[in-house]
Amino acid sequence: MLDGVTNSGGETLGDVFPAFGVSAFGAYDVRGVIGENLTAGLYYRAARAAVEVLGAHAACVGFDARATSANFAAAALRGVTEAGCKSISLGLCGTEEVYFAAGSANLGLGLMVTASHNPLDYNGLKLVGPGARPLTDQEFKRIRDLTASGDFTAPAAPGARAVAGTPQREAYAAHLADIVDPKAMGAPRILFDCGSGAAGPTLQVLLRELQSRGAEMDAVTVRGNPDPTFPDGVPNPLLPEMRAATARAVAEAGADFGVAFDGDFDRCFFFDASGQFVGGEYVVALLARATLRREPGASIVHDPRVVYAVREAIEAGGGVPVKSRTGHAFVKAAMRGRGAAYGGELSAHHYFRDFYNCDSGMIPWIMVLELLRSSGSSLSALVGEVSASFASSGEINFEVDSKSAAFDAARSAYASHAAEVDETDGLSCDMGAWRFNLRASNTENLIRLNVEARGAAVSVGDCVAKISKIIGDSQG
Repeated sequence: MLDGVTNSGGETLGDVFPAFGVSAFGAYDVRGVIGENLTAGLYYRAARAAVEVLGAHAACVGFDARATSANFAAAALRGVTEAGCKSISLGLCGTEEVYFAAGSANLGLGLMVTASHNPLDYNGLKLVGPGARPLTDQEFKRIRDLTASGDFTAPAAPGARAVAGTPQREAYAAHLADIVDPKAMGAPRILFDCGSGAAGPTLQVLLRELQSRGAEMDAVTVRGNPDPTFPDGVPNPLLPEMRAATARAVAEAGADFGVAFDGDFDRCFFFDASGQFVGGEYVVALLARATLRREPGASIVHDPRVVYAVREAIEAGGGVPVKSRTGHAFVKAAMRGRGAAYGGELSAHHYFRDFYNCDSGMIPWIMVLELLRSSGSSLSALVGEVSASFASSGEINFEVDSKSAAFDAARSAYASHAAEVDETDGLSCDMGAWRFNLRASNTENLIRLNVEARGAAVSVGDCVAKISKIIGDSQG
Protein backbone atom coordinates (compact mmCIF):
# COMPACT_ATOMS: atom_id res chain seq x y z
CA MET A 1 0.00 0.00 0.00
CA LEU A 2 1.23 3.46 -0.84
CA ASP A 3 -1.21 5.27 1.45
CA GLY A 4 0.17 6.69 4.68
CA VAL A 5 3.71 7.16 3.42
CA THR A 6 5.56 9.45 5.79
CA ASN A 7 8.75 11.43 5.55
CA SER A 8 11.74 11.06 7.88
CA GLY A 9 10.12 13.39 10.41
CA GLY A 10 6.87 11.45 10.49
CA GLU A 11 4.73 13.95 8.56
CA THR A 12 2.37 12.60 5.93
CA LEU A 13 2.77 13.66 2.33
CA GLY A 14 -0.19 15.94 2.62
CA ASP A 15 1.59 18.09 5.19
CA VAL A 16 3.29 21.37 4.37
CA PHE A 17 6.18 20.99 1.94
CA PRO A 18 9.55 21.69 3.61
CA ALA A 19 10.55 25.34 3.64
CA PHE A 20 14.06 24.57 2.38
CA GLY A 21 12.67 24.05 -1.16
CA VAL A 22 14.79 22.18 -3.69
CA SER A 23 18.39 22.68 -2.59
CA ALA A 24 19.00 18.95 -3.17
CA PHE A 25 18.60 19.45 -6.92
CA GLY A 26 22.01 19.47 -8.62
CA ALA A 27 23.01 19.82 -12.25
CA TYR A 28 21.23 16.66 -13.44
CA ASP A 29 20.16 14.63 -10.40
CA VAL A 30 18.97 15.02 -6.81
CA ARG A 31 21.37 14.41 -3.95
CA GLY A 32 21.12 15.57 -0.35
CA VAL A 33 21.12 14.85 3.37
CA ILE A 34 18.21 12.93 4.84
CA GLY A 35 16.03 15.13 7.01
CA GLU A 36 17.83 18.32 6.00
CA ASN A 37 16.95 18.72 2.34
CA LEU A 38 15.52 15.29 1.56
CA THR A 39 12.12 14.05 2.78
CA ALA A 40 9.44 11.79 1.37
CA GLY A 41 7.53 14.92 0.43
CA LEU A 42 10.30 15.99 -1.91
CA TYR A 43 10.26 12.60 -3.66
CA TYR A 44 6.48 12.73 -4.02
CA ARG A 45 6.50 16.16 -5.60
CA ALA A 46 9.57 15.52 -7.76
CA ALA A 47 8.00 12.37 -9.20
CA ARG A 48 4.70 14.08 -9.82
CA ALA A 49 6.50 17.02 -11.44
CA ALA A 50 8.54 14.70 -13.68
CA VAL A 51 5.39 12.99 -14.97
CA GLU A 52 3.81 16.34 -15.80
CA VAL A 53 6.89 17.89 -17.43
CA LEU A 54 7.63 14.82 -19.56
CA GLY A 55 4.01 13.94 -20.29
CA ALA A 56 4.74 10.37 -19.21
CA HIS A 57 1.98 7.76 -19.37
CA ALA A 58 4.05 5.01 -17.74
CA ALA A 59 7.01 5.15 -15.37
CA CYS A 60 9.19 2.79 -13.33
CA VAL A 61 10.65 3.33 -9.86
CA GLY A 62 13.51 1.42 -8.23
CA PHE A 63 15.59 1.88 -5.11
CA ASP A 64 18.97 0.90 -3.66
CA ALA A 65 19.84 -0.82 -0.37
CA ARG A 66 19.88 2.25 1.89
CA ALA A 67 17.57 2.16 4.90
CA THR A 68 15.54 5.17 3.71
CA SER A 69 15.31 4.21 0.05
CA ALA A 70 12.23 1.97 0.16
CA ASN A 71 10.16 4.64 1.92
CA PHE A 72 11.35 7.35 -0.47
CA ALA A 73 10.56 5.09 -3.44
CA ALA A 74 7.04 4.54 -2.08
CA ALA A 75 6.62 8.32 -1.98
CA ALA A 76 7.84 8.62 -5.56
CA LEU A 77 5.47 5.85 -6.67
CA ARG A 78 2.60 7.68 -5.06
CA GLY A 79 3.61 10.87 -6.84
CA VAL A 80 3.68 9.02 -10.16
CA THR A 81 0.30 7.35 -9.70
CA GLU A 82 -1.42 10.47 -8.36
CA ALA A 83 -0.19 12.28 -11.46
CA GLY A 84 -2.35 9.85 -13.43
CA CYS A 85 0.57 7.79 -14.72
CA LYS A 86 0.90 4.01 -14.71
CA SER A 87 3.69 3.07 -12.32
CA ILE A 88 5.88 -0.03 -12.28
CA SER A 89 7.61 -0.87 -9.02
CA LEU A 90 11.02 -2.50 -9.56
CA GLY A 91 11.79 -2.77 -5.85
CA LEU A 92 15.39 -3.15 -4.70
CA CYS A 93 17.53 -2.98 -7.82
CA GLY A 94 20.40 -1.23 -9.54
CA THR A 95 20.27 2.01 -11.48
CA GLU A 96 20.87 0.16 -14.74
CA GLU A 97 17.77 -1.97 -14.12
CA VAL A 98 15.76 1.27 -14.14
CA TYR A 99 17.51 2.21 -17.39
CA PHE A 100 16.65 -1.18 -18.87
CA ALA A 101 13.01 -1.01 -17.79
CA ALA A 102 12.62 2.49 -19.24
CA GLY A 103 14.51 1.65 -22.43
CA SER A 104 13.12 -1.79 -23.24
CA ALA A 105 9.48 -0.75 -22.78
CA ASN A 106 10.04 2.82 -24.00
CA LEU A 107 8.55 4.16 -20.80
CA GLY A 108 8.16 7.88 -20.46
CA LEU A 109 10.06 8.13 -17.17
CA GLY A 110 12.47 6.17 -15.00
CA LEU A 111 13.19 7.05 -11.35
CA MET A 112 15.95 5.53 -9.22
CA VAL A 113 16.20 6.31 -5.51
CA THR A 114 19.91 6.14 -4.73
CA ALA A 115 22.83 8.09 -3.35
CA SER A 116 25.29 5.65 -4.94
CA HIS A 117 28.58 5.96 -3.02
CA ASN A 118 27.70 8.95 -0.81
CA PRO A 119 27.76 8.64 3.01
CA LEU A 120 24.97 6.88 4.89
CA ASP A 121 23.11 10.06 5.81
CA TYR A 122 22.62 10.90 2.12
CA ASN A 123 20.12 9.79 -0.47
CA GLY A 124 19.13 10.98 -3.91
CA LEU A 125 17.13 10.51 -7.09
CA LYS A 126 18.22 9.80 -10.65
CA LEU A 127 15.80 10.47 -13.49
CA VAL A 128 15.70 9.42 -17.14
CA GLY A 129 13.19 10.31 -19.82
CA PRO A 130 11.52 8.40 -22.66
CA GLY A 131 13.48 5.36 -23.76
CA ALA A 132 16.03 5.92 -20.94
CA ARG A 133 17.43 9.06 -22.54
CA PRO A 134 18.92 11.69 -20.21
CA LEU A 135 16.80 14.71 -19.40
CA THR A 136 17.63 17.97 -21.10
CA ASP A 137 18.75 20.91 -18.97
CA GLN A 138 15.42 22.60 -19.65
CA GLU A 139 13.41 19.53 -18.62
CA PHE A 140 15.35 19.10 -15.41
CA LYS A 141 14.99 22.76 -14.47
CA ARG A 142 11.24 22.64 -15.14
CA ILE A 143 10.96 19.58 -12.88
CA ARG A 144 12.94 21.37 -10.18
CA ASP A 145 10.81 24.50 -10.41
CA LEU A 146 7.53 22.58 -10.43
CA THR A 147 8.69 20.54 -7.45
CA ALA A 148 9.35 23.77 -5.58
CA SER A 149 6.08 25.46 -6.49
CA GLY A 150 3.72 22.49 -6.36
CA ASP A 151 1.57 24.24 -8.96
CA PHE A 152 0.52 21.06 -10.74
CA THR A 153 -1.83 21.37 -13.69
CA ALA A 154 -4.22 18.62 -12.62
CA PRO A 155 -5.40 17.68 -9.13
CA ALA A 156 -4.05 14.52 -7.57
CA ALA A 157 -5.78 11.32 -8.65
CA PRO A 158 -5.58 9.06 -5.55
CA GLY A 159 -6.44 5.38 -5.57
CA ALA A 160 -4.12 4.09 -8.30
CA ARG A 161 -1.65 1.36 -7.42
CA ALA A 162 1.79 0.46 -8.71
CA VAL A 163 2.26 -2.69 -10.78
CA ALA A 164 5.04 -5.00 -9.52
CA GLY A 165 7.86 -5.43 -12.00
CA THR A 166 9.33 -8.70 -10.71
CA PRO A 167 9.90 -10.41 -14.12
CA GLN A 168 11.97 -7.42 -15.17
CA ARG A 169 15.25 -8.74 -13.76
CA GLU A 170 15.13 -11.92 -15.81
CA ALA A 171 14.50 -9.90 -18.98
CA TYR A 172 17.38 -7.60 -18.07
CA ALA A 173 19.73 -10.56 -17.55
CA ALA A 174 18.68 -12.07 -20.87
CA HIS A 175 19.36 -8.77 -22.63
CA LEU A 176 22.89 -8.61 -21.20
CA ALA A 177 23.55 -12.23 -22.13
CA ASP A 178 22.47 -11.44 -25.71
CA ILE A 179 25.22 -8.80 -25.97
CA VAL A 180 28.01 -11.39 -25.64
CA ASP A 181 28.66 -15.03 -26.43
CA PRO A 182 28.60 -16.81 -23.06
CA LYS A 183 30.32 -19.89 -24.52
CA ALA A 184 33.31 -17.71 -25.46
CA MET A 185 33.95 -16.50 -21.92
CA GLY A 186 36.23 -19.31 -20.78
CA ALA A 187 36.25 -20.79 -17.29
CA PRO A 188 38.02 -18.29 -15.02
CA ARG A 189 37.52 -17.86 -11.30
CA ILE A 190 36.13 -14.38 -10.57
CA LEU A 191 35.79 -12.74 -7.18
CA PHE A 192 32.73 -10.46 -7.00
CA ASP A 193 32.59 -7.97 -4.13
CA CYS A 194 29.10 -6.49 -3.91
CA GLY A 195 29.97 -4.34 -0.90
CA SER A 196 26.64 -5.11 0.86
CA GLY A 197 24.95 -2.87 -1.73
CA ALA A 198 22.27 -3.62 -4.29
CA ALA A 199 24.38 -5.71 -6.68
CA GLY A 200 24.15 -9.16 -5.09
CA PRO A 201 20.62 -10.33 -6.04
CA THR A 202 20.93 -9.05 -9.61
CA LEU A 203 24.38 -10.60 -10.04
CA GLN A 204 23.05 -14.04 -9.08
CA VAL A 205 20.28 -13.84 -11.68
CA LEU A 206 22.76 -12.73 -14.35
CA LEU A 207 25.23 -15.50 -13.47
CA ARG A 208 22.46 -18.11 -13.74
CA GLU A 209 21.45 -16.74 -17.15
CA LEU A 210 25.01 -16.79 -18.47
CA GLN A 211 25.65 -20.28 -17.13
CA SER A 212 22.40 -21.56 -18.65
CA ARG A 213 23.81 -20.44 -22.02
CA GLY A 214 27.11 -22.24 -21.62
CA ALA A 215 29.29 -19.89 -19.57
CA GLU A 216 31.69 -21.81 -17.32
CA MET A 217 33.06 -19.15 -14.99
CA ASP A 218 33.60 -20.03 -11.33
CA ALA A 219 32.04 -17.13 -9.43
CA VAL A 220 32.92 -16.38 -5.80
CA THR A 221 30.79 -13.68 -4.18
CA VAL A 222 31.56 -11.74 -1.01
CA ARG A 223 29.34 -9.21 0.79
CA GLY A 224 26.56 -10.22 -1.58
CA ASN A 225 23.59 -9.65 0.73
CA PRO A 226 22.24 -6.07 0.71
CA ASP A 227 22.70 -4.54 4.15
CA PRO A 228 21.40 -1.01 4.82
CA THR A 229 23.91 -0.56 7.65
CA PHE A 230 26.87 -1.09 5.28
CA PRO A 231 29.02 -2.62 8.05
CA ASP A 232 32.25 -2.14 6.08
CA GLY A 233 31.36 1.32 4.79
CA VAL A 234 29.35 2.49 1.79
CA PRO A 235 30.98 0.80 -1.22
CA ASN A 236 33.09 3.18 -3.27
CA PRO A 237 36.13 1.38 -4.72
CA LEU A 238 37.44 4.66 -6.12
CA LEU A 239 38.64 5.38 -2.57
CA PRO A 240 41.97 3.64 -1.91
CA GLU A 241 40.95 2.80 1.65
CA MET A 242 37.97 0.80 0.35
CA ARG A 243 40.06 -1.46 -1.90
CA ALA A 244 41.99 -3.49 0.66
CA ALA A 245 39.14 -5.87 1.52
CA THR A 246 38.53 -6.68 -2.14
CA ALA A 247 42.24 -7.19 -2.78
CA ARG A 248 42.45 -9.64 0.13
CA ALA A 249 39.36 -11.51 -1.05
CA VAL A 250 40.81 -11.88 -4.56
CA ALA A 251 44.01 -13.39 -3.15
CA GLU A 252 42.18 -15.66 -0.70
CA ALA A 253 39.89 -16.97 -3.44
CA GLY A 254 42.77 -17.58 -5.85
CA ALA A 255 40.75 -15.67 -8.41
CA ASP A 256 41.93 -14.78 -11.90
CA PHE A 257 40.59 -11.30 -11.29
CA GLY A 258 38.15 -9.42 -9.08
CA VAL A 259 35.21 -7.11 -9.66
CA ALA A 260 33.87 -4.67 -7.07
CA PHE A 261 30.64 -2.67 -7.38
CA ASP A 262 29.51 0.61 -5.90
CA GLY A 263 26.21 0.96 -4.04
CA ASP A 264 23.82 1.05 -7.01
CA PHE A 265 26.25 -0.93 -9.23
CA ASP A 266 26.19 1.39 -12.21
CA ARG A 267 29.98 1.26 -11.87
CA CYS A 268 32.33 -1.71 -11.50
CA PHE A 269 36.03 -1.76 -10.67
CA PHE A 270 38.67 -4.34 -11.56
CA PHE A 271 41.45 -6.02 -9.56
CA ASP A 272 44.02 -8.36 -11.13
CA ALA A 273 44.96 -11.78 -9.72
CA SER A 274 47.41 -10.22 -7.26
CA GLY A 275 44.73 -7.86 -5.93
CA GLN A 276 46.17 -4.85 -7.72
CA PHE A 277 43.55 -2.19 -8.53
CA VAL A 278 43.24 -1.46 -12.25
CA GLY A 279 43.11 2.24 -13.12
CA GLY A 280 40.02 3.50 -14.88
CA GLU A 281 41.85 4.64 -18.03
CA TYR A 282 43.21 1.13 -18.59
CA VAL A 283 39.74 -0.38 -18.22
CA VAL A 284 38.42 2.07 -20.84
CA ALA A 285 41.27 1.06 -23.14
CA LEU A 286 40.47 -2.64 -22.70
CA LEU A 287 36.77 -2.13 -23.30
CA ALA A 288 37.53 -0.05 -26.40
CA ARG A 289 39.67 -2.93 -27.63
CA ALA A 290 36.93 -5.46 -26.87
CA THR A 291 34.33 -3.32 -28.63
CA LEU A 292 36.43 -2.85 -31.76
CA ARG A 293 37.23 -6.54 -31.92
CA ARG A 294 33.50 -7.11 -32.36
CA GLU A 295 32.77 -3.98 -34.39
CA PRO A 296 35.77 -2.74 -36.39
CA GLY A 297 35.63 0.96 -37.24
CA ALA A 298 33.20 1.84 -34.48
CA SER A 299 33.23 5.25 -32.80
CA ILE A 300 34.33 5.25 -29.17
CA VAL A 301 33.58 8.17 -26.82
CA HIS A 302 36.06 9.06 -24.09
CA ASP A 303 36.48 11.86 -21.56
CA PRO A 304 39.48 14.24 -21.74
CA ARG A 305 41.12 13.56 -18.39
CA VAL A 306 43.48 10.68 -19.33
CA VAL A 307 43.63 9.86 -23.04
CA TYR A 308 46.92 8.32 -24.23
CA ALA A 309 46.15 4.66 -23.54
CA VAL A 310 42.54 5.03 -24.67
CA ARG A 311 43.34 6.73 -27.96
CA GLU A 312 46.08 4.21 -28.73
CA ALA A 313 43.65 1.32 -28.19
CA ILE A 314 41.00 2.96 -30.37
CA GLU A 315 43.36 3.81 -33.22
CA ALA A 316 45.07 0.40 -33.11
CA GLY A 317 41.65 -1.23 -33.41
CA GLY A 318 40.66 0.92 -36.38
CA GLY A 319 38.12 2.89 -34.39
CA VAL A 320 37.22 6.55 -34.29
CA PRO A 321 37.96 8.40 -31.01
CA VAL A 322 35.31 10.94 -29.97
CA LYS A 323 36.13 13.33 -27.14
CA SER A 324 33.36 14.38 -24.76
CA ARG A 325 33.04 16.47 -21.64
CA THR A 326 32.98 14.48 -18.43
CA GLY A 327 29.49 13.57 -17.15
CA HIS A 328 26.82 11.12 -18.16
CA ALA A 329 24.63 13.64 -19.99
CA PHE A 330 27.53 14.74 -22.19
CA VAL A 331 28.81 11.23 -22.91
CA LYS A 332 25.33 9.94 -23.75
CA ALA A 333 24.68 12.90 -26.03
CA ALA A 334 27.98 12.29 -27.83
CA MET A 335 27.19 8.61 -28.23
CA ARG A 336 23.75 9.27 -29.64
CA GLY A 337 25.07 11.96 -31.94
CA ARG A 338 27.84 9.78 -33.36
CA GLY A 339 26.19 6.38 -33.10
CA ALA A 340 29.12 5.29 -30.92
CA ALA A 341 29.25 1.68 -29.78
CA TYR A 342 30.89 2.41 -26.44
CA GLY A 343 31.79 5.33 -24.20
CA GLY A 344 34.03 5.26 -21.15
CA GLU A 345 34.96 7.60 -18.34
CA LEU A 346 37.91 7.52 -15.96
CA SER A 347 35.44 7.31 -13.05
CA ALA A 348 34.32 3.79 -14.14
CA HIS A 349 31.12 4.81 -15.88
CA HIS A 350 30.87 2.71 -19.04
CA TYR A 351 28.15 3.32 -21.64
CA PHE A 352 26.94 0.97 -24.36
CA ARG A 353 24.88 1.61 -27.47
CA ASP A 354 23.31 -1.85 -27.09
CA PHE A 355 22.15 -0.83 -23.63
CA TYR A 356 20.21 2.28 -24.67
CA ASN A 357 23.43 4.35 -24.54
CA CYS A 358 23.30 4.00 -20.76
CA ASP A 359 25.97 3.08 -18.23
CA SER A 360 26.21 -0.41 -16.81
CA GLY A 361 28.32 -1.99 -14.09
CA MET A 362 27.59 -5.54 -15.28
CA ILE A 363 28.40 -5.38 -18.99
CA PRO A 364 32.09 -4.38 -18.52
CA TRP A 365 33.18 -7.54 -16.69
CA ILE A 366 31.30 -9.69 -19.20
CA MET A 367 33.13 -8.01 -22.08
CA VAL A 368 36.48 -8.29 -20.29
CA LEU A 369 35.88 -12.04 -19.94
CA GLU A 370 35.43 -12.33 -23.70
CA LEU A 371 38.56 -10.27 -24.33
CA LEU A 372 40.69 -12.37 -22.00
CA ARG A 373 39.53 -15.57 -23.68
CA SER A 374 40.12 -14.27 -27.21
CA SER A 375 43.55 -12.84 -26.38
CA GLY A 376 44.72 -15.81 -24.34
CA SER A 377 46.11 -13.37 -21.76
CA SER A 378 45.43 -12.60 -18.14
CA LEU A 379 44.04 -9.29 -16.96
CA SER A 380 47.34 -8.41 -15.29
CA ALA A 381 49.25 -9.12 -18.53
CA LEU A 382 46.96 -6.97 -20.67
CA VAL A 383 46.95 -4.11 -18.19
CA GLY A 384 50.71 -4.43 -17.72
CA GLU A 385 51.31 -3.98 -21.44
CA VAL A 386 49.25 -0.79 -21.52
CA SER A 387 50.51 0.72 -18.27
CA ALA A 388 54.14 0.14 -19.29
CA SER A 389 53.55 2.28 -22.36
CA PHE A 390 51.37 4.91 -20.70
CA ALA A 391 52.03 5.77 -17.07
CA SER A 392 49.35 7.64 -15.12
CA SER A 393 49.25 9.47 -11.80
CA GLY A 394 45.69 8.71 -10.86
CA GLU A 395 43.42 11.58 -9.90
CA ILE A 396 44.88 13.92 -7.26
CA ASN A 397 42.71 16.44 -5.40
CA PHE A 398 43.87 19.86 -4.18
CA GLU A 399 41.85 21.98 -1.78
CA VAL A 400 42.21 25.60 -2.89
CA ASP A 401 40.91 29.03 -1.94
CA SER A 402 40.88 30.28 -5.53
CA LYS A 403 40.24 27.86 -8.39
CA SER A 404 40.72 30.59 -10.97
CA ALA A 405 44.17 31.49 -9.60
CA ALA A 406 45.24 27.84 -9.82
CA PHE A 407 44.07 27.56 -13.42
CA ASP A 408 45.68 30.85 -14.41
CA ALA A 409 49.00 29.75 -12.92
CA ALA A 410 48.96 26.38 -14.68
CA ARG A 411 47.96 27.99 -17.97
CA SER A 412 50.73 30.58 -17.67
CA ALA A 413 53.34 27.92 -16.92
CA TYR A 414 52.50 25.49 -19.72
CA ALA A 415 50.08 26.72 -22.39
CA SER A 416 52.53 28.81 -24.43
CA HIS A 417 54.83 25.89 -25.20
CA ALA A 418 52.32 23.02 -25.22
CA ALA A 419 51.85 20.96 -28.38
CA GLU A 420 48.09 21.09 -27.72
CA VAL A 421 45.89 23.05 -25.34
CA ASP A 422 42.35 21.82 -24.87
CA GLU A 423 39.67 23.37 -22.65
CA THR A 424 36.83 20.97 -23.46
CA ASP A 425 36.70 20.04 -19.79
CA GLY A 426 39.00 22.04 -17.55
CA LEU A 427 42.52 22.69 -18.82
CA SER A 428 44.49 20.05 -20.71
CA CYS A 429 48.04 20.73 -21.88
CA ASP A 430 49.84 18.13 -24.00
CA MET A 431 53.59 18.62 -23.87
CA GLY A 432 54.31 15.83 -26.38
CA ALA A 433 55.85 13.23 -24.08
CA TRP A 434 53.40 13.93 -21.29
CA ARG A 435 50.19 15.81 -20.60
CA PHE A 436 47.98 16.93 -17.74
CA ASN A 437 44.33 17.73 -17.19
CA LEU A 438 43.14 20.07 -14.45
CA ARG A 439 39.42 20.18 -13.61
CA ALA A 440 37.43 22.06 -10.98
CA SER A 441 34.91 20.40 -8.69
CA ASN A 442 31.39 21.76 -9.16
CA THR A 443 30.50 21.38 -5.49
CA GLU A 444 33.70 21.77 -3.43
CA ASN A 445 36.77 24.00 -3.29
CA LEU A 446 38.76 21.31 -5.03
CA ILE A 447 40.64 21.03 -8.27
CA ARG A 448 41.52 17.62 -9.66
CA LEU A 449 44.77 16.80 -11.45
CA ASN A 450 45.60 13.90 -13.77
CA VAL A 451 49.05 13.49 -15.31
CA GLU A 452 50.08 10.87 -17.87
CA ALA A 453 53.22 10.12 -19.88
CA ARG A 454 54.31 8.17 -22.93
CA GLY A 455 56.91 5.52 -22.11
CA ALA A 456 59.52 6.04 -19.41
CA ALA A 457 61.29 9.14 -20.73
CA VAL A 458 59.32 11.44 -18.43
CA SER A 459 58.63 10.84 -14.73
CA VAL A 460 54.96 11.27 -13.91
CA GLY A 461 55.92 11.87 -10.30
CA ASP A 462 58.23 14.74 -11.21
CA CYS A 463 55.50 16.34 -13.33
CA VAL A 464 52.99 16.02 -10.50
CA ALA A 465 55.46 17.63 -8.11
CA LYS A 466 56.02 20.61 -10.42
CA ILE A 467 52.33 21.23 -11.04
CA SER A 468 51.58 20.79 -7.33
CA LYS A 469 54.06 23.54 -6.51
CA ILE A 470 52.54 25.82 -9.15
CA ILE A 471 49.07 25.25 -7.67
CA GLY A 472 50.34 25.82 -4.12
CA ASP A 473 52.20 29.01 -5.04
CA SER A 474 49.10 30.37 -6.82
CA GLN A 475 47.17 30.42 -3.54
CA GLY A 476 49.49 33.00 -1.99
